[in-house]
Amino acid sequence: FFTPNGDGYNDTWNIEGIQDRPPYENSSIYIFDRYGKLLKHITILGNGWDGTYNGKLMPSADYWFTITLDMLHGEDQTLIKTFKGHFSLKR
Repeated sequence: FFTPNGDGYNDTWNIEGIQDRPPYENSSIYIFDRYGKLLKHITILGNGWDGTYNGKLMPSADYWFTITLDMLHGEDQTLIKTFKGHFSLKR
């Protein structure tokens, strides 16, 4: 879960530790509401999601994500893996 309340703790959501595993520069995370509406696209190396959509605060709820890992294998081969999960936003 994360709590975007401006206190400096858990104010954004991102997948922790993924930045330390190379080479995921071209990988992406997509965040959805419970109806499947795309709320945000973030990069692996970015700051994460702050709990807003079009500048408005999103309510406390569960949200879903899809992460697409673009993993390079060999000289010219790319392997793409996709994982799905969910997390909670608490206000």
